[in-house]
Amino acid sequence: MSSTTFFLLMALLTGISVPTQAGINAQLGLWTRSPVLASTISFMVGTLTLVLYSLITRIPLPGFATAGNHPWWIWVGGILGAFFVTTTIILVPKLGATTMVALILAGQMFASLLLDHFGLLGYPLHPISLGRIAGVLMLCGGVWLVKTY
Repeated sequence: MSSTTFFLLMALLTGISVPTQAGINAQLGLWTRSPVLASTISFMVGTLTLVLYSLITRIPLPGFATAGNHPWWIWVGGILGAFFVTTTIILVPKLGATTMVALILAGQMFASLLLDHFGLLGYPLHPISLGRIAGVLMLCGGVWLVKTY
């Protein structure tokens, strides 16, 4: 298997994990009666999993003294992850998996256009083009079709 095929399959499996995780966490939210508590439990299990993996594979810790050499916003990813997980727990029972994922995908594509165009957050520059805009508009049309039918 080529590395490209491997990464394409990895991306596909990651996509499959989004509605699956959201559904699992929504059920956790029913038990806890709180999207925030359900997110907290989900993140605790995920954190424990990552800590164990890091220990087993002996991934070395970075030098914390150099943390100040990096931009402040590198710490915001965890906040965005918490926001994402919590909002999917809220959205699953309101929108269903298809509409929720379609809207999330539309938002991801819109943000991706801007991040690529301006080369923000370390992304390589990929200018906005009519083809890219058309693709995002088609996704938005797909969102409308999914929600309407």
